[in-house]
Amino acid sequence: MNVRMPAEERRELIVAAATRAFAAGGYAGTSTDAVAKEAGVSQPYVVRMFGTKLDLFLVVFASACARIQESFCAVIDAGFDPASEEDFHRLGGAYVDLLADRDWLQVMMHGFTASAAVPEIGDSARQRMGAIFDTLRRTGWSDEEVREFIAHGMLLNVLLSIGAFENAPGALGDLVRACIPEHHERTESFTAKHGLRRP
Repeated sequence: MNVRMPAEERRELIVAAATRAFAAGGYAGTSTDAVAKEAGVSQPYVVRMFGTKLDLFLVVFASACARIQESFCAVIDAGFDPASEEDFHRLGGAYVDLLADRDWLQVMMHGFTASAAVPEIGDSARQRMGAIFDTLRRTGWSDEEVREFIAHGMLLNVLLSIGAFENAPGALGDLVRACIPEHHERTESFTAKHGLRRP
């Protein structure tokens, strides 16, 4: 007997497939047909469920940004002392854990780079970045401290996207070492899990 999958579960499977497809091809280079093939469904089904490619990408990008806020909120809601170095590392570690998902990372980067060419993606990116900034204000940090935290995370995004952990000669290796302190336990676990190395 065939058991029909609930609509919400089918939707989640397609969003996951779209995340993989957009991570590989970017917004401009990915079609709804490519998403359908990744999901194992028909292209008309994807369009019927999500509408246009832009509509689907906005759902995927929003989902990726929501993961950041959920991770940060979990740490902050557990109790956060803005003067505590341990709490700082707990929050940073939560972000490092997200970076283990390379598809998630690439979708984020594609979203930021497509913002200039696609106004709707730009609107979403600005709204999401503002929401993340506002969430981090709940730590009790100053706006300058929140800015530094976000800037450090964005630098990690770029370093991972360009393969700096795998190949970082000269000054680039110095930059990687400066960004990732060796004593950071979560970072050690992350680099080992993904076969990365500190230059």
